[in-house]
Amino acid sequence: MKPLKSWGALAVIVVILGAFIFAGPELVHRFAYAIEKGHVEADRSQLAELSRQDQLSPLFRAVAGAVRPAVVEVRVTERIKVQVPEMPDFEDFFQRYFGEDEGAPMPSPRRPTPPRTREFYSRGLGSGVIVDAEKGYVITNYHVVGQADKVEVVLSDNRSFPAEWVRTDAQTDLAVVKIKPDHLIAAPLGEGDKVEVGDLVLAIGAPEGLPQTVTMGIISAKGRTQGDSKQYQNFIQTDAAINHGNSGGPLVNMRGEVIGINTAIVSRTGVSEGIGLAIPADMVKNVMRQLVDRGKVTRGYLGVGIQDVDEKLAKSFNLPNTKGALVSQVMPGGPADRAGIKAGDFIVAVNGKEVADVNQLRQAVADLEPGKTVPLEIYRDGRKKTLEAKVEPQPAEMAMGTTQAAPGEESQVQKFGLEVITMTKDLAQHHGYKPDVRGVMVKSVDPSSDAAEQGITEGIVITAVNGKPVTTAEEFAKAMSGKGAASGARLQILTPSGMERFIFITPTK
Repeated sequence: MKPLKSWGALAVIVVILGAFIFAGPELVHRFAYAIEKGHVEADRSQLAELSRQDQLSPLFRAVAGAVRPAVVEVRVTERIKVQVPEMPDFEDFFQRYFGEDEGAPMPSPRRPTPPRTREFYSRGLGSGVIVDAEKGYVITNYHVVGQADKVEVVLSDNRSFPAEWVRTDAQTDLAVVKIKPDHLIAAPLGEGDKVEVGDLVLAIGAPEGLPQTVTMGIISAKGRTQGDSKQYQNFIQTDAAINHGNSGGPLVNMRGEVIGINTAIVSRTGVSEGIGLAIPADMVKNVMRQLVDRGKVTRGYLGVGIQDVDEKLAKSFNLPNTKGALVSQVMPGGPADRAGIKAGDFIVAVNGKEVADVNQLRQAVADLEPGKTVPLEIYRDGRKKTLEAKVEPQPAEMAMGTTQAAPGEESQVQKFGLEVITMTKDLAQHHGYKPDVRGVMVKSVDPSSDAAEQGITEGIVITAVNGKPVTTAEEFAKAMSGKGAASGARLQILTPSGMERFIFITPTK
């Protein structure tokens, strides 16, 4: 019986194949369509079930709904004055060169009139967030309102309020705008330092003039710095889309708290490429408090020049690791000088708070209240010790300068790619240094050398090698040729602005 069953099944298959062959492509297409439709219906059924389990979409809707009423447009107007040259007097021109009376004397030229001043108005748009509804405080960026002559805040319900006052802090790119507290809704400031990489966030603002735009992403990184090192930076990095107009708007967590103020993007095209930067809320709170209470931000000051170190430089100073900031210069008479801090000290903690690099040290000192005495933990000659310094208010910042080298007594240190000349009073005066500067000036640098890689440029003065002063080109050549510099040398350098720092360079292999 089994062979009969097999022959029966084979007959059925032959009949089906025959039907396909004689029916043609139309039957094949219908068969494939029925299979695909079945798959689609199954997928839709699965999607319906998953959507009932969706927790993220309701969460995003709730966060956006709670924060959007606090997000505002910040419209600014800046008055610009330009000088417009006086238009020529065409009547005088025609009389002089095309007059009808040939015997009439030529008219004397008119006295030129000064150029006229005309006013133009430049208008811009940014974002902001209401953080105090009772007092009408709006946080935004300095670069949005810092140069504006008129600031207007437009709420989510399209009500418009002129700014009663605007207070700014350029060093953090933050500003507080005061408006009339008329039935406002605020968003709470959270704790930006407690966010973690991978946390979900929303960015809300008016990118490209489109108000109340919400974008979603995650925290990509923390503690970022970018661009101008004179600013205090500790950015939160996010991949939530941020574009022109988002500046000053909030970055919020899934509790509806403002954890940052969107301030910049890193992009080659000028539009979002998934790298946005936000000022953390902890910095915002500190700056806002001072701007509201004092009208300005007062920061602590130690009076030191500082730099990060790499492994080579850390080894040369006998440091346990690279976490900290190296003192490259101590301002005479400043707080650090009075505390006994010396060039070459390595600061690892301020007021009990560890610092990992220059940026963290600058921020930690800036946050200190002037007049307060704080402990500084340092490494000196490989040993750890604690000194106490009385913090002063921060003075105006100094700008870096550059210069070019000039002819003089020369010395070449070929294996390090450097050519130097002995410093003289004439050279010092010519290049903007103080007349009593001692050392050697860099005349040229091999661009392929480690010295060039470490930032040595023409015009820089080298004052010491491996901790020993050098005052002539011969002393420098001897120091760089000795056994102590066989594998590398630590240089102490000076710029015309008076900034000193340490650099460790290795010879060319």
